[in-house]
Amino acid sequence: MKIGLQIPSFTWPGGPAALAPKLSEIATVAEDAGFHSIWVMDHFFQLDPMLGNADEPMLESYSALTYLAAKTSRVKLGALVTGVNYRQPALLIKQVTNLDVLSGGRAYFGIGAAWYDREAHGLGFPFPATKVRFEWLEETLQLAHQMWSGEVQPFNGKHFQLPEPICQPQPVAQPHPPILIGGMGEVKTLRFVAQYADACNMFAGVGRDVLKRKLDVLQEHCQTVGRPYSAIEKTALTSAYLGVATAESNRTPGEIIDTCRTLADLGFSHVIFNMPVNVHEITPLEVFGREIMPVVADF
Repeated sequence: MKIGLQIPSFTWPGGPAALAPKLSEIATVAEDAGFHSIWVMDHFFQLDPMLGNADEPMLESYSALTYLAAKTSRVKLGALVTGVNYRQPALLIKQVTNLDVLSGGRAYFGIGAAWYDREAHGLGFPFPATKVRFEWLEETLQLAHQMWSGEVQPFNGKHFQLPEPICQPQPVAQPHPPILIGGMGEVKTLRFVAQYADACNMFAGVGRDVLKRKLDVLQEHCQTVGRPYSAIEKTALTSAYLGVATAESNRTPGEIIDTCRTLADLGFSHVIFNMPVNVHEITPLEVFGREIMPVVADF
C-alpha cells in the first residue's frame, strides 16, 4: 500500500512570510519519510465550517504544486481535486502538463465536478447546475485525452469548442499523467472513472459497507465499457490526528494501520491522509515514516 499526504490548511504560525519555508519543510520531510504523493486542495476559500473559516489562508493549487515540484524529487504531486469550473479546460490541461514536465513526470490530474458554491459565487467563478458541471467534466476529460495524444484537431463539444488545441510540450509521464476523478456518485462519477480515468478517490469516512458498494458499482461500469477493473488505481482520503490532545478523533499509529488494513482488504492501494491540525509541527510526518509506513507497505 502507498501512503499520500494531503495539505488542506495553511493556517500556520508566522503568517504569510512563513508559508513558503514551512510548506517546503513539510514536503521534504514527507518525501524523506516515504510518502508516495503530496496533494493540495483546489480551493480558494478554506472549507467553512469543515476545516476552518472561509477567510483563512488558502494557496492556489497549481502554483503551490509547481513550487513543491522544485523542492522535491520523488513524490507524486496533484490537486485533490480540481473543480472543473475554475479554469477553462485547455488552460487547466496546460497547467497539469507544465506541472508534469517541470516535475519530471510526477503529476496527477485530479479533477471533479466541483461543489463549493460559496467560493464560486464569492470570487465570480461560474457555477451552473450540477448537470451542466458534469457535462463540463466529461468534455474536459475528453479534451485531456485528445490534447495528450499529440494530435491537433478541432474539439467540438456541447460547451467547449477549440479550433486548435495544441499542447506542447507533451507530458513526460506516458501515455499521460494519471487522471484521478474524485467523488462517489454511482451514475456519472464512477462511470467517468471507468471510461476516462486511471484512478478514483473516495472518502474513507463513509464506512466499509458503503465503500464496498461503490467499488462494486465501479467494477460494473468497467465491465460495461470494456475496461479492466484492475487498471483503475483505488485511492481513499481520510484524516490522521496524531498527537492532538484536543481532537476527539485522535488516533494511535496502530489504529491508523488498522484503517489501512481495512482499506487494503477492500482493494484500495493508495490511502491519502491529511493532518489538518498539526502537520506543520512535522512530528506526525516522522511518526508515519517511522511507525506506519514500514507496516502498511506489505498490505
